[in-house]
Amino acid sequence: MAVVLWGAYVRATGAGAGCGNHWPLCNGEVLPQSPGVKTVIEFTHRAMTGLDGLLIVLLVVWAFRTFPRHHSVRLGATLSAIFLVTEALIGAALVKLEHVAQNPSSARAFSLSTHLVNTLTLLACLTLTAWWAAGKPATRARGKDVWMAVVTLGSVMLLGISGVIAALGDTLFPSRSFAEGFARDFDPAASIFVRLRIWHPLIAAVAGAWIVYYAIASAARRPEIRRFSAVTLAALGAQILAGIANLLLAAPVWLQMIHLLLADILWISLVLLAAKVPSAISR
Repeated sequence: MAVVLWGAYVRATGAGAGCGNHWPLCNGEVLPQSPGVKTVIEFTHRAMTGLDGLLIVLLVVWAFRTFPRHHSVRLGATLSAIFLVTEALIGAALVKLEHVAQNPSSARAFSLSTHLVNTLTLLACLTLTAWWAAGKPATRARGKDVWMAVVTLGSVMLLGISGVIAALGDTLFPSRSFAEGFARDFDPAASIFVRLRIWHPLIAAVAGAWIVYYAIASAARRPEIRRFSAVTLAALGAQILAGIANLLLAAPVWLQMIHLLLADILWISLVLLAAKVPSAISR
């Protein structure tokens, strides 16, 4: 999560080109000499990703040494490693294609959306690995539990994509006030990234209503998971408040970071809730 948050800071500060068009080297050097602020920000993100890679290697080794063959923890750790590799490769592609800093091309939206989907998938794999390692059963969901979980996680992923586009618009075309930003949203001459920002709160309203239904319905059917549902609803409420503040304050960088942190917490809680429902059924 620290890597994810720092990656958002790299985007919000326009530091994605801090190492130039070089990867894995930074401006052609292993360790940048006399780096500027943006180079330090970008290089720190790469160093954090490298450290995360080492930790996931240890996670895989531990999983295979501690748990028997065909255990779900082995699967979760392996998938985490795979998606960390794809995460790094997507990050490298962003740098090499120059989909960083102030690049306003529409292709950048697709690159960042792919990056987000991979990040959420990686985070889900790590969450489930920890869940299963704690001795929780990996049960097979069926019927209604499957499609409700898919709709819920899919809607949050779609919401995240719209958030990426909105955040990119805020980075490339910052507004000094809510009124100025709102006027730009409906300006036909504005960038497509600015005009698409209005969809993020609308999608958030629909996705939020569905999450409330999913959490309450799950708790009603399985009383033993009420605490999980309560945590999910609390995370959703905090996320909505942060989103409203982000909108009214014209998306300052520090608030974008809080908004993303709460989004990650909400995603983790939903992944665990989706995993917990079939576990409750099997008892």
